[in-house]
Amino acid sequence: MTTAVIAGGGIAGLALALALGTRGHRVRVLERSEPPPDGPVVKSAELWHRPMVPQAGHDHVLNSLGVRLLRRHAPAVLDAALEEGARLFDLTSVAPPGPGATGTARRPGDDDLVTLAVRRSVLEVVLHRAVQELPTVTVRHGTRATGLLTAAGSARHRATGVVTEDGERVTADLVVDASGRRSASRSWLTAAGVPVADDVTSPTGLRAFCRFYRLRDPDGPPPGPLNRGNAAGGLWGHYAAVLHPADNDVFAVGLATLSDDRALTALREPGAFTAASRLSPYLERWVDEDVARPFGPLHVMGLPPNILRGTATDRQPPVLGLLQVGDAACVTDPMLGRGMSLALAHAFGLADLIEEHGPGLRAAADERLAEAAAALAETMLRPWYEQAAYDSWLRVERWRTEVGPPTDLTVDRPAPPVSAPPMPAPPVPPGLWAATARAAAGDPTVWRAFTRVQMSLSTPAEAFGDADFRARVRAAADAPGPPPVPSALSAPPAPRPPTHAELRHAVRHSAAVQEGG
Repeated sequence: MTTAVIAGGGIAGLALALALGTRGHRVRVLERSEPPPDGPVVKSAELWHRPMVPQAGHDHVLNSLGVRLLRRHAPAVLDAALEEGARLFDLTSVAPPGPGATGTARRPGDDDLVTLAVRRSVLEVVLHRAVQELPTVTVRHGTRATGLLTAAGSARHRATGVVTEDGERVTADLVVDASGRRSASRSWLTAAGVPVADDVTSPTGLRAFCRFYRLRDPDGPPPGPLNRGNAAGGLWGHYAAVLHPADNDVFAVGLATLSDDRALTALREPGAFTAASRLSPYLERWVDEDVARPFGPLHVMGLPPNILRGTATDRQPPVLGLLQVGDAACVTDPMLGRGMSLALAHAFGLADLIEEHGPGLRAAADERLAEAAAALAETMLRPWYEQAAYDSWLRVERWRTEVGPPTDLTVDRPAPPVSAPPMPAPPVPPGLWAATARAAAGDPTVWRAFTRVQMSLSTPAEAFGDADFRARVRAAADAPGPPPVPSALSAPPAPRPPTHAELRHAVRHSAAVQEGG
């Protein structure tokens, strides 16, 4: 059996440890943060202090891909999450009906169109405890890997373990970087004198504000409609305001603005955040103080860029015995909600490759594993990186049109211009993508295919490579009369979201009231 050391105990690292441990491989997980406290899962998750994981305090969703992976590879984890108050949402509840008496009948593949409403911290505690129960896996907290051990005199660079910050040498057949978006293996390789290929990157250009709320009457009806199937709100003309139900009686409200939209910086203040939430379509009733109460701090974070790591692909000769998983290999725009699901997909995919090309990971098996891992990154991760890069760029361009150029508020005049990033190549012709969103509002077949892309079950190339799908999109575009009312997942235009001027005024007024009183 293979021995592996995994540097990082987040979603990706724990999922890989679970997949390898259940197959009998010996795994050591080194995680620099403190462990979750003992006690009931939900309480443990709420008390877990994670200063080195800023995104843990923001809203997350496990999309359809993630749910399907848990069903297939870790059903006990999914069951445990549901027992702790997580909920499955059926997205077909907002699908447009088909013609005739059977228009609302379920279709093949509909069982996959679900999402899991759960706080990331709750899911991680459940996953952490499942891993700890495995006899061949150990998890060491408060331990950080700071360097790479390599074989001396080898014709090809080969990893043989890691060095911790305390100087301990931890040897293994396989080293996996699961350190998240900082991708620690890049610095390890540089320190070892190994050339590192450049990453492919594209900015998101956004910052996010998030706060969690608890319903005062968890047994009552929902305060408002979930117009997006598993969420409420939308991505509007200059900002985003989306509410995600989570486990138990908890939900999260997330707002996002252009990172240089200084007029909305005050959203970091609770009063301004509440004012903006009340102005946002579908959210007003949810944040009424008689309906829900906020708990915990208001979290603010600049969204990381989209990144496809050169070390995870075939852009450089591989270091044998070294792999990257999850965000250490690929980061996609958090606004798109694919991060946790892609981390699970990558972890379970790598576990299959390790099982196929082990045990021992020597000689030809080393080469085969390295080639297979690079190919997996190309087929599994690159399509979503490219889609995210284009989506991020397009969103910033659209929002900039309404917001205008950045303003230096200290002197009330335009700030120095910043060169815009070049447009990434669109994975799908832009006109066809927009036409598909419109067609999905009235065609249940198009809706299902479009939603499968949104939920990461199908890549854009897979969906748009189907001739019947393209024909249905064209037919909807050519149909006479007004377009159908947009579906829930395509951001309905009513009720009207606030203009930038209206939102800016509300934020300034709330800040003035808070300061004065």
